Amino acid sequence: MKEKLTIDVLIPAWNEEKALPFVLRGIPKVWVRQVIVCDNGSTDRTAEVAVQEGALLVSQPERGYGNACLAGIRYLQNLPASEQPEIVVFLDGDYSDYPEELPQVVAPILNDGKDLVIGSRRMGGMQPGAMTPAQRFGNWLAPFLIRQFYGYRFSDLGPFRAIRWDRLQALGMCDRNFGWTVEMQIKAAKQKLRCVEVPVRYRKRAAGHSKVSGTFKGTILAGWKIVSTIFKYLI
Repeated sequence: MKEKLTIDVLIPAWNEEKALPFVLRGIPKVWVRQVIVCDNGSTDRTAEVAVQEGALLVSQPERGYGNACLAGIRYLQNLPASEQPEIVVFLDGDYSDYPEELPQVVAPILNDGKDLVIGSRRMGGMQPGAMTPAQRFGNWLAPFLIRQFYGYRFSDLGPFRAIRWDRLQALGMCDRNFGWTVEMQIKAAKQKLRCVEVPVRYRKRAAGHSKVSGTFKGTILAGWKIVSTIFKYLI
């Protein structure tokens, strides 16, 4: 690590009491200042588990993946300027990602001056069954459309990602739901950020049910939101 920068981790979580401890324990603590769990109106013990495991808890009762992420960003924005981070890492709370790979995800920012790093599951490999065929197709289609319309090459919309804090604020993120990841990549392309992907592994969630692939309706709605977000920013 060539440069010592302050790294904070934001974890949006909804009903992840069983998986969340594995996520929090897997994050290499020497690399991060604080881990913030953005509880998205959970009805189980997600909030309690987060605190027990030493995370800072931010509550966002209004459902939506983007809403949870935005709540975490607002928390950081409300810190004194001298206490705000320099890098923010986004990581899901279902233990599908490998938190111990955080150093690889932030390395291009620390060592190569990049602005945004996407953890690519397609490059790193997925456990069989970790994504449904519909998810796999959508995860191919969205980067294809981004390349066609915005000129940036991505292979994935992976949730495990790192971004410079000042660049994140400049993006003006606003999506409240499943368009969050693709919105970030589109806006990064439009603002000509220095983006790169690194291989990350991906597995079946540790417990609970997916909010996207767990139901047919959820899969369709998430897919529609992602595609509509891509076309929205063409205007």
